[in-house]
Amino acid sequence: MTPPRPNILYLHSHDTGRQVQPYGGAVSTPRIQRLAEEGVVFRQAFCAASTCSASRACLLTGRYAHSNGMLGLAHRGWSLNDYEQHIVHTLHEIGYHSTLVGEQHISKEPGEIGYDEVVKIETTRATNLAPVTIDILRRGRRRPFFLSVGFFETHREFVPADDGEERWLAVPPHLPDAPEIRRDMAAFNASARSLDAGIGAILDELDALGLAEDTLVICTTDHGMPFPGAKATLTDRGIGVFLIMRGPGGFRGGRVIDALVSQVDIFPTICDLVGIPPPDWLQGRSMLPLIGGAAAIRDEVFAEGTYHAAYEPQRAIRTRRWKYILRFDDRESPVVVNADDGPAKDVWLAAGWAERAVPSEQLFDLVLDPGEGENLVDRGELAPVVRELRERLLRWMAETGDPLLDGPVEPAPGAEYNEPDQISTSEPTRTAPVIGRAARERGGS
Repeated sequence: MTPPRPNILYLHSHDTGRQVQPYGGAVSTPRIQRLAEEGVVFRQAFCAASTCSASRACLLTGRYAHSNGMLGLAHRGWSLNDYEQHIVHTLHEIGYHSTLVGEQHISKEPGEIGYDEVVKIETTRATNLAPVTIDILRRGRRRPFFLSVGFFETHREFVPADDGEERWLAVPPHLPDAPEIRRDMAAFNASARSLDAGIGAILDELDALGLAEDTLVICTTDHGMPFPGAKATLTDRGIGVFLIMRGPGGFRGGRVIDALVSQVDIFPTICDLVGIPPPDWLQGRSMLPLIGGAAAIRDEVFAEGTYHAAYEPQRAIRTRRWKYILRFDDRESPVVVNADDGPAKDVWLAAGWAERAVPSEQLFDLVLDPGEGENLVDRGELAPVVRELRERLLRWMAETGDPLLDGPVEPAPGAEYNEPDQISTSEPTRTAPVIGRAARERGGS
């Protein structure tokens, strides 16, 4: 007899990066730590795009952002090319009941995604989200189920920190150790603890209902922390994510896997686990061979950014040793509007960040320079490395149909965006024309 297919509980947060306890984050997240000790930690996991909607779209379609259409933010007017490629449709065909509660960030209208049930909720903070999710679990759903639970934490605005907490904190190494940044980091950590408590409450209920053994838990975040030099960049601070999985199929035992994996690999992994052929549009690779003892499933991960608040076209390839980033416009200074407003951004701006030059190509040695602080692209002895990585990156772009190869990418029709020279998303935005874009697609002027 074929064993029943596992339930899937997809727990995802905003902007957390790897700032959780199992990855050495300077914040206590005991419930995420316990999940790590019971499941499998993917130590070298990366998102495929370092902005909210694009990252989530890559995970849930198994396709890169320039392939699935999510080149910007959904709430600003971008959408998937085909919502039928969302994983819930594939799972529905084999009997899964899908429920969405909390953040989703890939459509202005959650109903168009394809979930069997979209639960309305007052806020998506953990204090509200966890009790609603627990109620969903207690009411029972047709099994197997796919339950997406999206936390607002650790997005700005953060949960207030305890008075004086900042005195004992360290700030991320790429930021200056200043009082205002310590206070900001204390609030981030308070949000991380709130996230941890919410995740813990849901996992406790999963245990109490006897569902833990039959449920694959996927616990991750969309991209890096909401600080300058992290979120919306292609450094490891921007694309490095925590990824912990626990459940049937070998995802147990407190194991740590150091192989490179991308969030586009999650969809094909689920297909492999539930025993169905992967849809032909998938661009990721199953991670199950790693569970079975394979040393690697890929030699590199790719990542991209096109629009966040403003246009900033860039692509990257990351191997075990090297990171190569290629920018696709003529801009020579940072697009600071793409960094979330906050104390750290204010400190950087006051120090002249907006006037700093940004090279069109960057190469970092991730062994000798894991903080990605020294650009080696002009080192003559490394020219063969640059050439090889550039060729591999451009080949991937060609094979996946990246529109950047044909020139600048216009915003989606009707999409809202900031200008690259602006400082804050609070400044006036522009809206892309709808009629003009449609005419161009028909071959008009």
